[in-house]
Amino acid sequence: MFRWLFGGKTMTPNSFPDPDLDLPAEGGGERTAVLAGGCFWCTEAVFKELAGVRGVRPGYAGGTPETADYRTVCSGTTGHAEAIAITYDPAVITYGELLKVFFSVAHDPTQRNRQGNDRGPQYRSAVFVADEDEKRVVEAYIAQLDAAGAYPDPIVTTIEPLDAFYEAEEYHFDYAARNPGQPYVAHVSAPKVAKLRRAYPERLRKAKADA
Repeated sequence: MFRWLFGGKTMTPNSFPDPDLDLPAEGGGERTAVLAGGCFWCTEAVFKELAGVRGVRPGYAGGTPETADYRTVCSGTTGHAEAIAITYDPAVITYGELLKVFFSVAHDPTQRNRQGNDRGPQYRSAVFVADEDEKRVVEAYIAQLDAAGAYPDPIVTTIEPLDAFYEAEEYHFDYAARNPGQPYVAHVSAPKVAKLRRAYPERLRKAKADA
């Protein structure tokens, strides 16, 4: 089991600090954040739960269009990471708040080129930034978490330019929701969603709808 899921000296998710630096909470529009934290079945399932998230698309970032397919990416030789593109309303949830969920719940940012038993650079922890403003927010939050001792080990998340995002094959979309009995989903994806629901119940889509 993942150490980061069950304790040690790691902070609990709801004790993670809010980002000191964030993008403006602008209304009347939407933005997209591209994050990589291991298998995109898991990260997609987590972020779809959040109020203010309008859509989550699994895909590939970091490589070329010629190699942006599941079989080739799984070779670990393409430069791609399995990633998700999160379309969100910054008036409801900010970029920094998405990063807080990413670092505290969605994956272990201290594992280099792996997540649990998934090994290879395609499973690396990465934030793909669209501009300098996003880059500054990510850099500041990683430094803030390291200074706060959020994890016993250093955060190794890479910050990479978002040159392009390539959508994954259709069968990957909503994979966890459509396959709850699949062993990987049941043992890896579902616990992350449960962790999110325990840690941030006020941020869930249902909680906002009921308010």
